[in-house]
Amino acid sequence: MDGWFRIAAAAVTMFTAVGVASAQSPFPSKPVHIFVPYAAGGGVDILARTLGDVVSRHWGQTVVVENRPGAGGVVASQALVTSPPDGYTLIVVASGHATNPFLYPKIPYDTFKDFAPISLLASSPNILLVRADSPFKTLADVIAQARSKPGSLSFAHAGTGTSTHLAGELLKNLAKIDINAIPYKGGAPAINDLLGGQIPMSFNNGPESVGQIEGGTVRALAVTTAARASFLPNVPSMAETVPGYDTEVWWGLLGPAGMPRDLVEKLSHDFVAALNTEAIKERLTKLGASPIGSSPQQFDAKIRADYRKWGPIIEAAGIKAE
Repeated sequence: MDGWFRIAAAAVTMFTAVGVASAQSPFPSKPVHIFVPYAAGGGVDILARTLGDVVSRHWGQTVVVENRPGAGGVVASQALVTSPPDGYTLIVVASGHATNPFLYPKIPYDTFKDFAPISLLASSPNILLVRADSPFKTLADVIAQARSKPGSLSFAHAGTGTSTHLAGELLKNLAKIDINAIPYKGGAPAINDLLGGQIPMSFNNGPESVGQIEGGTVRALAVTTAARASFLPNVPSMAETVPGYDTEVWWGLLGPAGMPRDLVEKLSHDFVAALNTEAIKERLTKLGASPIGSSPQQFDAKIRADYRKWGPIIEAAGIKAE
């Protein structure tokens, strides 16, 4: 009997050791999935795939980018918060993440409690675009047309409440003009309709716009930041025509709430390290984005600051998701 107990005890010890080793196996030990809340080809998609390639090589594991467009990011965010908090399912969100609670009264998650901020990744000005053959040569031309024929102009944007939508609403407010906002499921479809002549102008972020600008298919009328963008030094800022105008888009990495703190810190460290490589810096700069790479705490503060900034503006304008 004593021999049996010794065998059983040895077996328990062995399986316990295996269990501990398994629990402590280096992350990641399988593919990591990153949700993108918008269509392929847009700024969020480009950033997620660019970073995913770098961290994939560092980890020795595949990073799978999944496009899950819909409801300004709500569809993808809901999928994230129902995923296990093990680091294998993440999401790259745009600044609209902070404003969705004001747009969707019955949003199926809590913007703060149900997410684990990992890092603020990058930012970019939005850009007002027209086709290369457009009669509009300057922002002043657009404003003049809108004032002479109120309601005659429309602009495309990446979805209700996104930074590109709010960029247009801010222009309407500060320039005192009436132009129609037309939502799309991401920036890439908006540019496609701009190129096809279905809409006269579009607000898009830098990564979506630079290739088209350099290719000569679109004309950039203005960037939305207060100062001119370093990657488009000859394009005026909105503020040069509309005093006080200043806004941008940012992108950040989130996981579901409940992730262990050391895992959040590891993910933050690895993605910030990727952002600091010369290849990524050069790539993002060419795309019209500025790498940031913040701590989880700094990203959390940014989300909360934008929530406080834009909430009253959205409510005053009566903007609601359809």
